[in-house]
Amino acid sequence: MPWQYKISSLIGLPIGVSLSNGQGTSGILCGTSNGKLLVLEYLYRTQFALKQYDFYMIQDINGFPPCQIE
Repeated sequence: MPWQYKISSLIGLPIGVSLSNGQGTSGILCGTSNGKLLVLEYLYRTQFALKQYDFYMIQDINGFPPCQIE
């Protein structure tokens, strides 16, 4: 399934983002705006940043799996 179809079901949830350049990032998916994916990422201590990723930079997005505590 193309990653764009996953957006609506993942808004407000933690996601992993695979970028076309082989790098990746993670954060809370806040939504989209003007062809950009909006992801709230943790920086340091109590600092967070809303980062914007152009759609053409994204290879895939996936929601985090549930914790499996045994």
